[in-house]
Amino acid sequence: MAEPVDVLVLGGGPAALCIASELNQRGVAVAGIAPDPVDAPWPNTYGIWANELKAVGLEHLLVHRWSDTVSYFGAGGSTAQDQSHAHGIDYGLFDRAALQRYWLERADGVVWHQDKAERVDATGATTSVSCASGTTLQARLVIDASGSRTPHIRRPDQGPVAGQAAYGVVGRFSKPPIQAGRFVLMDYRCDHLSEQQRSEPPTFLYAMDLGDGVFFVEETSLALAPGVPYDVLKQRLQQRLDLRGVEITEVIHEEFCLFPMNLPLPDRSQPLLAFGGAASMVHPASGYMVGSLLRRGPDLAQALAEAIVNPSLASAALAQRGWQALWPIELVLRHQLFQFGLGRLMGFNEALLRTHFATFFSLPSEEWFGFLTNTLPLPRLMAVMLRLFALSPWELRRGLVLGAGTHQRPTFLQSAG
Repeated sequence: MAEPVDVLVLGGGPAALCIASELNQRGVAVAGIAPDPVDAPWPNTYGIWANELKAVGLEHLLVHRWSDTVSYFGAGGSTAQDQSHAHGIDYGLFDRAALQRYWLERADGVVWHQDKAERVDATGATTSVSCASGTTLQARLVIDASGSRTPHIRRPDQGPVAGQAAYGVVGRFSKPPIQAGRFVLMDYRCDHLSEQQRSEPPTFLYAMDLGDGVFFVEETSLALAPGVPYDVLKQRLQQRLDLRGVEITEVIHEEFCLFPMNLPLPDRSQPLLAFGGAASMVHPASGYMVGSLLRRGPDLAQALAEAIVNPSLASAALAQRGWQALWPIELVLRHQLFQFGLGRLMGFNEALLRTHFATFFSLPSEEWFGFLTNTLPLPRLMAVMLRLFALSPWELRRGLVLGAGTHQRPTFLQSAG
């Protein structure tokens, strides 16, 4: 059995690399367990509002950046319904390799074990992790950053978990599927759908011009339990392109995305700590998480680094310090507000959702941006939600109060991040 380290991180994705790198930078002895090589390319795209990266000085990690950022909230089929809504804030796409390299370089010295954690025993002064290979590793604290499907983190059962599903294509097309140089956050136009399809849970287009004749187009479902099948999303994307006379001439990459939007917060009394999706850090109202990793990782690492210097603190005590730093009451209350809000939207049909989003993005940009990035202090967040209600037309107010509509679909907004 290897000598215990200070912290053992489970996982090899963005959350795991983020927290391992931050701890390493603070002199904490860190090791990791990941089923695949930690330098293996990540398959999914990660988008983020550029101002989030500006706040942490990491704008150089973007491979693309758009100032022409828009959404469409009309039904389509007429000039008025095809009118775009300009967001007025730059949006960016991470250079995945650069982001991964940034964290790996900051985690220089961390020992990564390519293995699978099968059992975690956190009953003693240290925590033991039994791996598929037969190896047992020990640490004063284990942080599970292996994603939302982890079996090691306890959380309350609050019913079915709604998943946000998306199918996308990076490729070349017979003509531009969106306007050149543009990023489309949400295209809710539904004129490509049959009457039957329009009665089903709606989907929207998330798209970007990647330059050199390459575009990324992704059909996305707002959260549904169970998630919308990929073949349905693929069909709808094809119908959307067909209506506009656009053919895919080359598929460079296909993207399949499914993640939970309303995962309950973990049991924060357990002696195992979590980070990222395992810690329910996906924003319930937007689907974003990478910005949250970058903002909250340093504070968590600092709290743990200060606690670990006390040799008398066992695993359970260290985990408690970590949970308190990761989910202080302010963030817990904000999370509950977002969960309440998305619960009101569970039944919204396509027309009501379009009205809701059009109203939401009529708020001042600092308000909707702060809402989507979870950077508004609690009193300001409550004020923004009240303002949104005041601006809403009657039928939308009724839906926000009663959650009335035709589909049970808890969510608010999608992002590839």
